[in-house]
Amino acid sequence: MPTEPHTPTVAEIVRVAAEVADPSESDDRVTELITRFEDRDEPVTTVTDIEEQLAEAHGIIDPEHDSEVLSNAVAVATYLAFRRDQLNDDREELIRRATAAEDVA
Repeated sequence: MPTEPHTPTVAEIVRVAAEVADPSESDDRVTELITRFEDRDEPVTTVTDIEEQLAEAHGIIDPEHDSEVLSNAVAVATYLAFRRDQLNDDREELIRRATAAEDVA
């Protein structure tokens, strides 16, 4: 029985964030975000510039930042990369905390 908690991969963080921000899977830009990171199997803790990588993907997928759903997905993914203990928290609470943390940064 492992004693250490599971460290999520980059792909897992992005997938959870996408499910939180777009539970109906209706925004193609969020689907594109998932696709961009789906093969990223390294633990999120080993990626030193995850915030930059997510921001860069956001800018490529939605240069005008028109999609609030994608913005929320990126904010939640960034938040969860650092607050992995909150992976299973309430969807609306995660969005609120992630966007508030983004406003502070």
